[in-house]
Amino acid sequence: MADIEVLNVQLYEKTIGTLTRLPGDRVLFAFNQDYIGDEDRPTLGLSFRDSFGDLLTEFKTTQTRLMPYFSNLLPEGAMRDYLAKRANVNPAREFFLAWVLGKDLPGALTIASPIQDGSIPDEDFPGKDEERAGTRSNALRFSLAGVQLKFSAVKEATGGLTIPIDGTGGSWIVKLPSTTFAGVPENEFSMMEMARRVGIEVPETKLVAVDSIAGLPEGVDGAGKYAFAIRRFDRTSEGGAVHIEDFAQIFRIYPEDKYDRASYRNIAEVLWVESGEQGAIEFIRRFVFNALIGNADMHLKNWSMIYRDRRRATLSPAYDFVATLPYIPNDDLALNFVDSKAFASLTYDQFSRFAAKARFPETLTLETVKETVEAFRKVWPDSGDLPIAADVRKSIDDNIATIPIWKG
Repeated sequence: MADIEVLNVQLYEKTIGTLTRLPGDRVLFAFNQDYIGDEDRPTLGLSFRDSFGDLLTEFKTTQTRLMPYFSNLLPEGAMRDYLAKRANVNPAREFFLAWVLGKDLPGALTIASPIQDGSIPDEDFPGKDEERAGTRSNALRFSLAGVQLKFSAVKEATGGLTIPIDGTGGSWIVKLPSTTFAGVPENEFSMMEMARRVGIEVPETKLVAVDSIAGLPEGVDGAGKYAFAIRRFDRTSEGGAVHIEDFAQIFRIYPEDKYDRASYRNIAEVLWVESGEQGAIEFIRRFVFNALIGNADMHLKNWSMIYRDRRRATLSPAYDFVATLPYIPNDDLALNFVDSKAFASLTYDQFSRFAAKARFPETLTLETVKETVEAFRKVWPDSGDLPIAADVRKSIDDNIATIPIWKG
C-alpha cells in the first residue's frame, strides 16, 4: 500500500485540485494553480470564498473523513452502508468512499484516480478474495447525499426507467419505498405536485411501480408498490452537468449536524446576498408551504444553490418535500425560525421579526406569506386527484389549524 494516494477533483470534467491521503489516514484538499489563476473560473462553492469574495486556497487536513464540502457529497446512513458493502470499502474512510462513488456525484463535480485503472489498493480492505471478487467492479457508483435508498436511473424511449449496471449516468433519481414508514413515495409525489401548483419551481416527477424498474440490484426492495422518481436538475437534457451545492456544504457543516449548526435566518441571508428579492420570495414561499404541509425535515441539506451559468448561485429547484408529521407526530421545524421551532409560533409578527433579522424587506416578506397561504387554500381542497393517504390528509388538516398565519 502506498503511503500517499491522490485523487483528482474535477469540475466540468477539468481537474481543479486534488485530495491527497497522507500517512495516518489524514486527507488534504488543494486547488491547482491553473484554477487559482483563472479569473473566469467556474465556482466550486460559496464556502471557498473569504469575506471579500476572494478564493480561499489554504485548508487544514482532516482525519479519516473528508472536509465538510466533500463529505456532504457522500450518502448517509443505510445508503452509505449499502454502497460501501457493494464496493467492499469501509464506510467510515471517506477518501476511499469518494474514490468508489466519485464518478457520479451531485452537480458538476467528479472525483477520480489519476491512475488509468483507478483501482483501490486491496491492502486497505482486508477480506476473503472470493468476497472481494467482482464486488468493486459491480458497485453502483452513484452518490446522492441522504439516507434513503435511491438510485440514478435512465429514462428509456418507452418511458420506463432503468438503473444502469454501474449506477451512473442517469438523469433521474429513483427513491424506493421506505421499510419504516408507509406511503412515502406517494406522499412526496403529492407534496411536490402541490408545490408546483402553488408556484414553486419543481422538477418533473412521477410515481412508478417498483416492479417496472429495470436493473434494480438484487436484495433491494421496499415495503410498498411504488417508487418516487424525480428528474435530476443537476443534469441537462443533453446529459451535461449543472453544478449545485447544499447549505451544509455552504456552511462547512458535516451532515450529522444538518439540524443543529445553522438556522433558517442563515439560509435566508445567503439567498439575499446571492439573489436578492427573487431569492427572498422563493425562500419564504417554500418555507411557508412546507410549514403548512407539516414538513419537519427541511434541514440544511434540503436547500441547495445551483450554478446555471457556472459562476452565480441561485436557489435550486425544490426537492424532498414530504409531509413528515404523519410519521413523527408533534415534531418541530428542522431549524430555528427566529427563536422557535414550533409550527404554532408562525405568526405574522414572527415573520416581521424574521425579515428584520434576515434583512429581507418586511412588506415583501409579509405579502409573500399571504400569497402563499392563499395559494395553498386554493390547491388543498382540489388535491383529491393526488394519492394522498387519509392519515396524511388528516395530519395536514390538523397541522394547519394550529398555525396562526393560516387563521389570518
